[in-house]
Amino acid sequence: MSIGLRPTSPSDAVALSTLLADERGHLAPWEPVRPVEWFTEAGQRARLEQAESDRAEDRSYAFLIVDHGTPIGQPTLASVVRGAGQFCSLGFWVAEKRTGCGVASVAVEPGVQFAFGNIGLHRVQAETLVHNIASRRVLAKTGFEEIGLAPEFLMIASTWQDHVLHQRLNPHWA
Repeated sequence: MSIGLRPTSPSDAVALSTLLADERGHLAPWEPVRPVEWFTEAGQRARLEQAESDRAEDRSYAFLIVDHGTPIGQPTLASVVRGAGQFCSLGFWVAEKRTGCGVASVAVEPGVQFAFGNIGLHRVQAETLVHNIASRRVLAKTGFEEIGLAPEFLMIASTWQDHVLHQRLNPHWA
């Protein structure tokens, strides 16, 4: 396995739109309902251009999980909070045929290290659906602790759903 993590770029629009279209059924139970444009090259190009702007303005950091250069998933450090908070929210997904192989765990760790080392955050939080056991395992394996339950936290698959809250603290934050 030659898994790597790299920042997204608008040049990823074709590959990412193809991957997302292929993974639409796999991801649907875990995500908000997406508009048709989400699965198109133009839709992904616009999203990736916004991701570049968000990165430049320290709002969000989108990455691709790649295997020998081919995208197989995506982690994002979203909703960066500065000031007294110094945290972000981690989200991630992996192509269905790559689930259960350790790919997410391999990708989450460098994302967390980027949050702590490169952008100097104190905490990375993640929220998972209560029944998303695989993601909860990935987070536990990568040092996150469960810290609570948020009722009706996000609208996922057209329904307000409860989420388990997780966090990982930066042991070297000053």
